[in-house]
Amino acid sequence: MPETTWKSTTQENNRGYWTVFPDLCKGCGLCIEKCPVKVIYWSEQLGFMGTPAVKTRMEGCIVCGLCETVCPEPAIVVERKDKKAPATKVV
Repeated sequence: MPETTWKSTTQENNRGYWTVFPDLCKGCGLCIEKCPVKVIYWSEQLGFMGTPAVKTRMEGCIVCGLCETVCPEPAIVVERKDKKAPATKVV
């Protein structure tokens, strides 16, 4: 089976990296709803269901990983620079 390469957008701040794979985002909005600092918002880019994907304002992001945890798809990846593990996804 051929391997698929998904396009991503990565943003960075002094705490870490926030990556979104727009083609995997189904636009459910769970990440926006659950973000404790309310820095995730709808982008202009469409996800695979024709709904808007998400972006973040990195200057306010605390890189907690909650968005990655609640995302039902593998559309968000959060990596902390201090290598502390962000919240874990329960599958």
